[in-house]
Amino acid sequence: MNRFLLVALLAMVFSTAFGQNKTMPSANVKTLEGQTYNVQELAKSGKITVISFWAIWCGPCRKELDAFLDYHEEWKEKYGVEIVAVSIDDARTVANVRGVIEKHGWPYRVLLDSQRELMQAMNVSNPPYTMLLDKNGQVVFEHLSYKPGDELELEEKIKELAK
Repeated sequence: MNRFLLVALLAMVFSTAFGQNKTMPSANVKTLEGQTYNVQELAKSGKITVISFWAIWCGPCRKELDAFLDYHEEWKEKYGVEIVAVSIDDARTVANVRGVIEKHGWPYRVLLDSQRELMQAMNVSNPPYTMLLDKNGQVVFEHLSYKPGDELELEEKIKELAK
């Protein structure tokens, strides 16, 4: 009997804790131009938004953002998607972010989280880490790491949200 109650209680706790969507916290990052930007503004855009945490030293991060480039225009036109690349490069490497972006030709909005305020607030441990926000700004999908084809899974989630 006690075991049954414990299992039932745990099931209730886990379904409550993991059944709710995350919201964007109030966290300040910088734009490439050095302006302070509160990421809660992303949640207010009314757009489906892909947020990719990355760093210049992270090979899988660059591969993921390159893969998104193949779909960027299509997702933007078909679904109204915005892709936001959040660099977690620190003071030593942040100066190189703009050069990496230009080299790869990424047209995404890029935000700098050098203090890792957003990364910590969203409980992100390592890049690449991708989140999908619905039109109401709720985090509805999260993915750690990258392997070729992950962008197709992301597109399926985007299609569901766009219906």
